[in-house]
Amino acid sequence: MSRLLITILALLTSLATQALALESTPAVSARATVSLISDTDAVSPGTPFRIGLRFRLAPGWHTYWRNPGDAGVAPELDLALPTGAVAGPLAWPAPQRLTEGPLMTYAYTGEVVLPLTITTRPRTPTPGTPATGTPAPGTSSPGDGATTIAADARWLVCKQICVPEQAHFTLVLPAADLPAVGLPAADLSAGKPPAAHPAPSRQAPLFAATDRRIPRPSPWPAHIAADGTLWLHGAELNAAMVTDAWFIPATAGTIQDAAPQPLSTGPGGMTLSLKPGPGFKPAAGLDGVLAVLDRSGQETDVTLSATPGAPPPELTIALPEVLGFAFLGGLILNLMPCVFPVLAMKALGMAAGAAQGRMRGHAVSYTAGVLLAFAALGGVLLAARAAGVAAGWGFQFASPVFVAAMAWLLFGVGLNLSGVFEIGSRLAGAGQHLTARAGHSGSFFTGLLAVLVATPCTAPFMGIAIAAALAAPPAEAILVFLAMGLGLAAPYALFAAVPALGRLVPPPGRWMDRLRQGLAFPMYGASAWLVWVISQEAGPAGVLGTVAGLVLLGFAAWVVGLAQQETGRRRRFAQSVAVAALLLALAVLSGISAAPPAPSPAEADAEAYSAARLAALHAEGRPVFVNMTAAWCVTCLLNERVAIASTPVRDAFAARHVAYLKGDWTRQDPVITAFLREHGREGVPLYVYFPPGEQPPEVLPQILTEHIVLRAIGAG
Repeated sequence: MSRLLITILALLTSLATQALALESTPAVSARATVSLISDTDAVSPGTPFRIGLRFRLAPGWHTYWRNPGDAGVAPELDLALPTGAVAGPLAWPAPQRLTEGPLMTYAYTGEVVLPLTITTRPRTPTPGTPATGTPAPGTSSPGDGATTIAADARWLVCKQICVPEQAHFTLVLPAADLPAVGLPAADLSAGKPPAAHPAPSRQAPLFAATDRRIPRPSPWPAHIAADGTLWLHGAELNAAMVTDAWFIPATAGTIQDAAPQPLSTGPGGMTLSLKPGPGFKPAAGLDGVLAVLDRSGQETDVTLSATPGAPPPELTIALPEVLGFAFLGGLILNLMPCVFPVLAMKALGMAAGAAQGRMRGHAVSYTAGVLLAFAALGGVLLAARAAGVAAGWGFQFASPVFVAAMAWLLFGVGLNLSGVFEIGSRLAGAGQHLTARAGHSGSFFTGLLAVLVATPCTAPFMGIAIAAALAAPPAEAILVFLAMGLGLAAPYALFAAVPALGRLVPPPGRWMDRLRQGLAFPMYGASAWLVWVISQEAGPAGVLGTVAGLVLLGFAAWVVGLAQQETGRRRRFAQSVAVAALLLALAVLSGISAAPPAPSPAEADAEAYSAARLAALHAEGRPVFVNMTAAWCVTCLLNERVAIASTPVRDAFAARHVAYLKGDWTRQDPVITAFLREHGREGVPLYVYFPPGEQPPEVLPQILTEHIVLRAIGAG
């Protein structure tokens, strides 16, 4: 009887070991079932085999790729292996792109396996021992030569909320009892594997399916240009074969994930126009996964390591088309809000020129200024491209010093139009006393300024033209920029070329002086806008330096105006004072530097959550809005942008004295975890409104709108 019991127990132990060899005990939640699996039922010493972290996600839930994108956290796996065993890196199947509002993430849905390869220590039999499948001595695994693998895994699953999960897995694989047919003991001692391999496990087909999803090395040479243009050389990458393509970077921050990736194909390959991110370094190349969709609907995923380089001419559109796009872009640029202040100056110049019958001359001067500015801007961009700097249209507005200088310049132009001081002779812009030289100088200067002020805006067709220009030879690139300049100057030139249009201008009179003064206010408005730009780039210190410069500039202009009414020593003294004020302003300008962006108004109004602070506010009788969030939570970021940070909600909070508490669960603070569980949640986001008095708190939906928040606090 005892022998029978021992036999039954041995049989059960053997069956349990075989069951463990197939798959570990899974970690099960309402969101996902996760386990550790193997592609083999037994381990042969020295022979590589694979294990994998298997996810079976509930409908609507997803976990993340190695680069999660704009939000999320990649799965992590820590292994404890037998002595001498070595594990390779995780292999990542190609992810899906999930768009959620303005954010883009790279994730997995349904079922996915993240495999890796393990190689155990080769068998080293003692001298005189037959070469059989006897387990190697000294393994750290229990059982008769079995290999035990322990794993700690952490992952994040998201739907409308994001929930971090973790589990410990154990996988026990018995030793393979395989004869080493024809293999001498000397070869075994040298570490050579047996001639036969263990049988595959029931989970082996899952690994085969995963292998089909893992990107293969790209057969096409890839290069990345300084402006973010990714191009691949391959005759099969043409419009007849490729219908769509997209790039997923291996490193977060190298591109703007949610930005469009326009595709262009040519006889020699294809290009994708990527929008560089803060971590973009074209001189270092760019790594990632490229997905190519053909006309049959089949997707091909490949890994890329793009080296620095601009697209060849055969991948760019024809020069006449580029020039046409550039001209149209420059023409439409006249309608952009950035150019409106300069339209005021052009209107004044057109009125003055029409009054004197010199419209054509002024048009030529204005066009010359525009073309010179565009040529200079194109030259700077080409030089930056040659140096490997990712500079593009409007790059100069990234410098707070340039923005401050432009604010001062437009403010000075406004003071001149207001009559505080004069450039040239008196009333130079009004027409009656406008000499030919002063008038043409003003038109030329207006053309230069028009281009500088226009660069923050990009009109339709300009993107194609600028991208083609930066990929073209220098001479062709300059032609493209000159074509944009002709488009910008075309309306003024048309007005000058058609005399009948000049007759639409009223005869000279006081209206011209009034127009001149009135057109100063668009200049002041543009200057105020640039001060706001400074606040985003250089913070409060930059704003203080800019407005201090405006005061000094205004003082200098006033003194110049007084000097123009004086003669002799008084005039020279006033001019010296004005120069001193300008030099002091330049000293202030040199001290303006970039600073980290200031927090949004909604963030500035938030207090850090704590149970004590919540209790204190409630004791004061104040209503409290609690926001539990995390940096990796997509829904949290969207709700904050769309609902909580909106002006109506902030105003309602202020009007009703609603305290705003924010808890950051990025590192899973146990205090916040307790709050979540107290309100029946396991993850973020969580929004709870505590009304004043003894009313019970209200848990708001995970997806917020302005109306939901306003209704909860009684303002909707």
